[in-house]
Amino acid sequence: MGHGLTALLVGGSFKHLEIYENGGGVAYYVVGNSYLPKSIANALVAAGGLLGPVITGGILIASAKYHKSSMIVLRLLIALMILSLLLWVRSFWGVAVLSGYIVLLIAITLLKSRRVEVITILFLGVQSVLSTYLQLDYLFTKQFERNGAIQISDTQVIANNIFGTYWIWALVIALLSGYLLWKSIRFYFNTRPKM
Repeated sequence: MGHGLTALLVGGSFKHLEIYENGGGVAYYVVGNSYLPKSIANALVAAGGLLGPVITGGILIASAKYHKSSMIVLRLLIALMILSLLLWVRSFWGVAVLSGYIVLLIAITLLKSRRVEVITILFLGVQSVLSTYLQLDYLFTKQFERNGAIQISDTQVIANNIFGTYWIWALVIALLSGYLLWKSIRFYFNTRPKM
């Protein structure tokens, strides 16, 4: 989803998203009509897929600090998931998993329990940020095989389109992810109001 939304932000288009049974997926997008040079747009879209979960997780964790912000962000997350389901998700597993999450999150909002909403937001936020670290092997990979074809990793796409090597960009993304996690958790715990 991070790839597709970044493609939209740089002036491209987000065609659709396939999610596989193992949780992986592929975003189909076009950046040819971007307002940025094509190489910069491609690098940003590749980075957006890797940083999207970290940014989302940081926002979720920080929003859990206040009752109103946690309510708003949880409902925005549900709306974004419904929008994604209607516009971009095109695979059976994507529809099945996303629909299940939507139903679960709506049920949580119907409970009207501040504590349950905060725990849910914090759990989703931490899981989103940690997803970067759960894919370190991919982050530090130059290429991989999918369906019998060799493809380059997102970090190699960044290197190919601007400068550096895949492992330098993997290190930058891993460090930036750690920094965003630390800042969001620090914000959450800094003079946190009582529930």
